[in-house]
Amino acid sequence: MTQLVAGVDSSTQSCKVTIRDAATGAVVREGRAAHPDGTSVDPRHWWDALGTAIADAGGLTDVGAVAIAGQQHGMVALDADGHVVRDALLWNDVRSADAAAQMVEEIGRESWVARTGLVPVASFTGTKLRWLRDAEPDDAGRVAAVALPHDWLSWRLRGYGPADESPLGPDLDALATDASDASGTAYWDPVRREYDPELFELALGRPMRVAGSEPTADTVVVPRVVAHDEAMGTLDVDVTLPNGAVAPSGLVVAAGLGDNAGAALGLGLAPGDIAVSLGTSGTVFGVTATEVLDPSGTVAGFADGTGSRLPIVTTLNAARVLEVIGGLLGVDHDALGELALQAPAGADGLVLVPYFVGERTPNRPDATASLRGMTPGTTDRPHLARAAVEGMLCALADGLAAVEGAGVTVSRLLLIGGAARNEAVRTVAAQVFGRDVLIPEPGEYVASGAARQAAWALTGALPSWDIATTTVPADPHPEVLEQYRAAAR
Repeated sequence: MTQLVAGVDSSTQSCKVTIRDAATGAVVREGRAAHPDGTSVDPRHWWDALGTAIADAGGLTDVGAVAIAGQQHGMVALDADGHVVRDALLWNDVRSADAAAQMVEEIGRESWVARTGLVPVASFTGTKLRWLRDAEPDDAGRVAAVALPHDWLSWRLRGYGPADESPLGPDLDALATDASDASGTAYWDPVRREYDPELFELALGRPMRVAGSEPTADTVVVPRVVAHDEAMGTLDVDVTLPNGAVAPSGLVVAAGLGDNAGAALGLGLAPGDIAVSLGTSGTVFGVTATEVLDPSGTVAGFADGTGSRLPIVTTLNAARVLEVIGGLLGVDHDALGELALQAPAGADGLVLVPYFVGERTPNRPDATASLRGMTPGTTDRPHLARAAVEGMLCALADGLAAVEGAGVTVSRLLLIGGAARNEAVRTVAAQVFGRDVLIPEPGEYVASGAARQAAWALTGALPSWDIATTTVPADPHPEVLEQYRAAAR
């Protein structure tokens, strides 16, 4: 009999649900729902969207297991009654940049890298807790538990939450997460695979305890970390979601994972494989069995969803660059790509440094975008379109160089995300990266990775799902990256 599993991608922009055959990975049905814009969001919107997306996907009544992959780092603070204390600060909210700088100064970059595999920047959860402590002390005093977006959604899906909204009530000791998401908090050690209580207290100013451990006075609960191949639990009750969707009794809820670890699992990345993901933000990540330590903070040494490491570089500006310039030119992504291919590689010296919302890598939270090399010959639509595509990809090429510089072998380069479907983006990627670029068949790889993990928890074995790819041959144009680096200094 066919077993079905569900994977969820609760991203910054939307919630996607994919229901698949556990053995083959074949898509049976899918659903989606939008999330509101902003860098500070009431998590209730994610819960509503999850219900809508599940209903749109035909429900879960015939599904054996589900896993949720979610945007990393978001600060979901809960009070003792299970209510959200304030809107969640998302990964792309940079108001905690000063807090991050303070925390780095207090114990030093080398200590942070040794203890967490990263150097704090505004994206990470711990810096948002420091900001909460300093900017909103009354709210900070109400915090009884701190979760991440995927932790909170999984908790709600399992029937927990405020007493008047959930069948099982506000049991904070039921909160759970996985290693990949915990490793993006800046208070979890991916080597020892355990929380660092001193760093949590450095952030929020209050001690922590792990869910399920002995309660002590004035401590803040953090989710217990569930093994990647295990489940958070099996539903004992039917749970009704918004819009009438139901998570049925007996449904297995797997550990879930961070979105990039989900994409790596969905792609089946092996050591030597590096993915460049072009969503609203951009990421460069891969899987390695060895420890990755980068004192510069450019490469974060996260955990992946299989027990290995997930070195990753993240930029705040990727597909948003195409959206901004496309909006300026009055064209969609496809038309922007057509314009870009009308200009030569290097856009005759026109360079866009695309820090439209500040930047995480390099760590310039207050930066703005700039356009260099404007002349009468370059100030036209094709050259600007070309500069936009090149600027987006050059920023990620620097990320790839940092990953290689941290000792990670790059044998295959895969390009994924919505912008990777654009012909101009693929062409320019082969020029900027100077190597063959593999394009996996279109798919929701974060949700697919979550579904694959759900199958693992349900059957006890990680399934192998085939993915077709096409190759864009290398067409090196090193001058493009050289002129970008000169402009971005």
